[in-house]
Amino acid sequence: VIIASLTISAILVFFIVPFTIIFFIYLNNILLLIYQRNSELKAEPLSDVWDSARKTIASFWDTYARIWHGYELHGVENLPEGPGILVYYHGAIPVDYLYFLSRLFLWKKRLCLSVADHFVFRLPGLKLLLAVTGVIPGTREECLIALKNGYLVSISPGGVREALFSDESYQLMWGNRKGFAQVALDARVPIIPMYTQNVREGYRMFKERRFFRRLYESTRLPFTPPYGGLPVKFRTYIGKPIPYDPNITTEELVEKVILLFICTSVKAKFLFSFQTKTAVQALIRKHQTIPGNIWKALLERFDKRRK
Repeated sequence: VIIASLTISAILVFFIVPFTIIFFIYLNNILLLIYQRNSELKAEPLSDVWDSARKTIASFWDTYARIWHGYELHGVENLPEGPGILVYYHGAIPVDYLYFLSRLFLWKKRLCLSVADHFVFRLPGLKLLLAVTGVIPGTREECLIALKNGYLVSISPGGVREALFSDESYQLMWGNRKGFAQVALDARVPIIPMYTQNVREGYRMFKERRFFRRLYESTRLPFTPPYGGLPVKFRTYIGKPIPYDPNITTEELVEKVILLFICTSVKAKFLFSFQTKTAVQALIRKHQTIPGNIWKALLERFDKRRK
């Protein structure tokens, strides 16, 4: 009985915070439905009419971020006044991204539209929350319309694959995904890299992944459960924008990026994509201890000197 009790307690400790986050997300949707019904709202979800509800949700997540992760956001001044594409590293649970969206709205009253995987739209009971918070499918048309309307659009090229199968080495798993770069070139907008320090120390996936990898590749559904939720220090860093340049050359790219890349006959889309990937990797190298260390991440909660 004692062994069974200890085992169950350990399991609860590992999974209670991730389940709590899911519970809070669904609670947000329920509160929005109540707000919609009581106010008899029929306005479009992205209209300013919903701003008071968005502020309430943002305040909740920002408070949670401050208490649990001592959350800090740096580099907001690097965001353009107009449209742009924000590219970020995807943690096992992207709660850091929720923190960023919340603080951005509270500080700047600015809504950043979020490109999400198709499976997100199949989750039951979240339709209104996704619409009000600006979660959109990652189609080229949807992104171009959002950028044309002046929104920031965020995307994680690694997506669910990066969330499931990256680890404390913080390896980017973008594969050949360069669609975001083509959208940026078509819309003539900058790309802004973003990364959250210690996001893999806060939430992790189990190491044995061959079965889950095959399962994901065949179904495109995330069956691997995340665990953790330790109150490690989270700092989100927004990097310098990579400006739109239709005539980007190999020489200019080499000058801007850290890694040596020699290629004379490659499309601007690939160059832009590689440049963005390198910019995100540079943020990780600058702000993250690799491999990640949970104890060090916990101790950083008490390090007031580091910014």
